[in-house]
Amino acid sequence: MANASIQKVETKGGSSKGSNVFAALAIVICIIVGILVWKFIMGHPSNFEDNNPEGHPLPGNYLGMVYKGGYVVPVLMGLFLMSVVFSIERLFVINKAAGKGNVETFVRKVQNQIAAGNINEAMAECDKQQGTVANVVKAGLLKYEEVKREGFDSERAEAAIQQEIEEATSLEMPMLEKNLVVISTLVSIGTLCGLLGTVTGMIKAFSALGAGSTPDSSQLANGISEALINTATGIATSTVAIIAYNSFTSKIDKLTYSIDEAGFTITQTYRRFRARANNA
Repeated sequence: MANASIQKVETKGGSSKGSNVFAALAIVICIIVGILVWKFIMGHPSNFEDNNPEGHPLPGNYLGMVYKGGYVVPVLMGLFLMSVVFSIERLFVINKAAGKGNVETFVRKVQNQIAAGNINEAMAECDKQQGTVANVVKAGLLKYEEVKREGFDSERAEAAIQQEIEEATSLEMPMLEKNLVVISTLVSIGTLCGLLGTVTGMIKAFSALGAGSTPDSSQLANGISEALINTATGIATSTVAIIAYNSFTSKIDKLTYSIDEAGFTITQTYRRFRARANNA
């Protein structure tokens, strides 16, 4: 049992390092892609009058308009790409952790098997499910069998089973919550960067208004355009990030609740087993 726990910790440690490397690379690559898209696609001369990126965008050319949003735009684009990339990565991991089939259906099947005393059948269901909940429940069932052989009293058995479930959960859950902190951070950073771009755009707009007796309409338009573009991009980034974060935390809470349900059923079944044994 100790060797199995050590192997699990080593496996999780390797997965954690791999996840950290992925997160670091994803952040760098997203920023670089954002800069390249802004510079070479949105800033392509064909998007502007007289093929001059320093000039006005062609009428109705949104790529050129976004390019004129200034140097905050590529950063915001990188943040937006991060929101999408990390959301997809968490979606894949959490769906894989949910296992095969519906989690609620699996928990009901396992509860019925445990309540009927069919521990081996319940373990077989766990092997079929192959998810985080199944792994934790199986660890609890193995402990159930162990304390049953040892003849623990109800209180000791309940404490031992609960501890085993908590240890198994502590190994499984961190991988589900990994990178969620990045998504939650993007909610704030996206808004703040968008606000920064808005402020710099309004500074340019007011500078154009204060330049001489006749305001420079071109500079005024560029400043307002920069402010609005950055605001829109920042809002889009924060929106994607907050929807993804709330969705994933809700799914993780659902998995945790399923584990608690199954764990309670295991301990209650052992109580009934001990009661029958004492009455006999």
